[in-house]
Amino acid sequence: MKVCIAEKPSVAREIAEVLGATEKKNGYIEGNGYQVTWTFGHLCTLKEPHDYTPDWKRWSLSSLPMVPPRFGIKLISNPTYEQQFKIIEGLMQKAEMIINCGDAGQEGELIQRWVMQKAGAKCPVYRLWISSLTEEAIREGFQKLKEQAEFNRLYEAGLSRAIGDWLLGMNATRLYTLRYGQNKQVLSIGRVQTPTLALIVNRQEEIENFKPEPYWELKTVYRDVTFSATKGKFTQKEEGEKFLETVRTSDFTVTDVSTKKGKEYAPRLFDLTSLQVECNKKYAFTADDTLKLIQSLYEKKVTTYPRVDTTFLSDDIYPKVPNTLNGLVDYGELVAPLKGIKFPKSKRVFDNSKVTDHHAIIPTGVPARNLSDNERKVYDLVARRFIAAFYPDCEISTTTVLGKVEKVEFKVTGKQILKPGWRVVFGADQKDPDADPNQQDEEKVLPDFVIGESGPHQPLLKETWTTPPKPYTEATLLRAMETAGKLVDNDELRDALKENGIGRPSTRAAIIETLFKRNYIRKERKSLFPTATGTELIHVIQEELLKSAELTGLWEKKLRQIEKGSYEARTFLEELKQMVNQIVINVLSDQSGRSITIEQKKAEEEKPKKSKAASASKEAGEKKPRKPRKKAVPAPAVCPICHKGTLLRGKTAYGCSEYKNGCTFRLDYATYGADLTDEQLAQIANDISNQ
Repeated sequence: MKVCIAEKPSVAREIAEVLGATEKKNGYIEGNGYQVTWTFGHLCTLKEPHDYTPDWKRWSLSSLPMVPPRFGIKLISNPTYEQQFKIIEGLMQKAEMIINCGDAGQEGELIQRWVMQKAGAKCPVYRLWISSLTEEAIREGFQKLKEQAEFNRLYEAGLSRAIGDWLLGMNATRLYTLRYGQNKQVLSIGRVQTPTLALIVNRQEEIENFKPEPYWELKTVYRDVTFSATKGKFTQKEEGEKFLETVRTSDFTVTDVSTKKGKEYAPRLFDLTSLQVECNKKYAFTADDTLKLIQSLYEKKVTTYPRVDTTFLSDDIYPKVPNTLNGLVDYGELVAPLKGIKFPKSKRVFDNSKVTDHHAIIPTGVPARNLSDNERKVYDLVARRFIAAFYPDCEISTTTVLGKVEKVEFKVTGKQILKPGWRVVFGADQKDPDADPNQQDEEKVLPDFVIGESGPHQPLLKETWTTPPKPYTEATLLRAMETAGKLVDNDELRDALKENGIGRPSTRAAIIETLFKRNYIRKERKSLFPTATGTELIHVIQEELLKSAELTGLWEKKLRQIEKGSYEARTFLEELKQMVNQIVINVLSDQSGRSITIEQKKAEEEKPKKSKAASASKEAGEKKPRKPRKKAVPAPAVCPICHKGTLLRGKTAYGCSEYKNGCTFRLDYATYGADLTDEQLAQIANDISNQ
């Protein structure tokens, strides 16, 4: 039998249907020479510290740094997962061939490799590598199965990333918690989350330390059009007033009129980050909301693989475009002008050199039915971007008018849309989604001016004050995480950050959610602010490599080199071990006696008061002792793995209420004790599962 292993039951069912496997068994589907089974995401994980030695069970400074002589994996302790693994193990032991149908990416490769290693698989292994779950894509993928060896470097990079995160996260979290945490809270440190928190803390300090300064701009109104002096801004009012007096008594003369025709290209297709940014700006969706919605659309077969970091398509997609467009039945009016024409193969859309694992997010052409309102909103963004990519360019005319009063020169620019092209896809009033808001004033049609014409004008000296940078929103934070180039000085590192930034597309949403759960940041409307705990944590960390974009740049660069075969995983891990060792030495040498304020979640404490005030007095008397407890518990007690269930206390371990649906969360009482508070439980669980 050929054993296919997918990452979740729903994907396994799709694959089984295409393969003709229809007989449902316990933990797998069989038929037509295939046995299709599944995991529930991770079935295996890196061993925890206490799995290597009992001495690492207790959190102690004397045990740091914890560096296992050899890293190992273990089966996650969960009855549902243990049962499924036994089924997988039995199938693999008898298999003539294994087909890895896991998520086609670094994490997916790691998940299934660990399962196959743990199961002791000995037969040949092949890889299914697809970008959508449509029947056509699955059939094509099985016709072009790849050798597992082609993905060895991908696995090595994923394994190196996991071990590196373990080394840094486990050691630094224990180190900073024991040294500065006052025994009140786990101070979680992570390769991605700590630099991300530093971005927010640094931005807030820029805002708080900002000193507004006035400046003046000389403008004049001629024929109801506002011209600006080309001299720019005046930092001294007196200087501006001199120029104002110079131009006040003379007429305005037009000295030059130039018109230049140009084109505006359609916005690029979506990668995950740009989709999350757009959804946050347009619908106020969190990054995590958007990821869940686009993942659901992928599983419903209406969009392609979502966890991507490219905005380009590979050349092999080009001949499939007409069929995909024809499948967008809800966009018939927009697709109609594209039927029967040959599309130009634009390098702005198709570029093999910009596509690695997967191409940009696009519709599959499968009719979008039974979508929720929010799924429909996300799908609409993806569909319109895809349609717009094949429309003609928007043709514009840019007019620049120069004028002079005495010797003072003025200028105004206007823009006129000659042919809207792709803009019609977004509606008549829709501007370019990626347009610079500072250029909106230039998007106006100017009246006809003639060189040499002259007349009266109304000059004015406009006073303006400099403004501080704005707090991050999730949209702008995602962009900062993605590029982060301005945060490092080295050009090579900056290029690396432009490609991968802080974290990966698939993890950035979880990182932001983790910062919320650990009460390192808070949100007011759309703006993100650090809490006292988050701010002080960044201040107490003296190791710049822990909180700067440079660390992530170095890691991402070397991990990509491992994937390409130009850097040794062994060297990478040795360097990390040395770095962790040095961090431990430096922190243990700190004699400052600093500690970190543990700030409670104010919003959660205030909400019960508001609802209590609105209640009848007799209800207030009953609910007073209960309400704050109900509000305070859910946030830290949400399961850190599935984010759906709540943490439960079982007979022998802490678990998740969603365990029947496959959630892996479990902490044994024998290891962690049965008397953890809800806050301690949530913090330790988050620390382990998010490293």
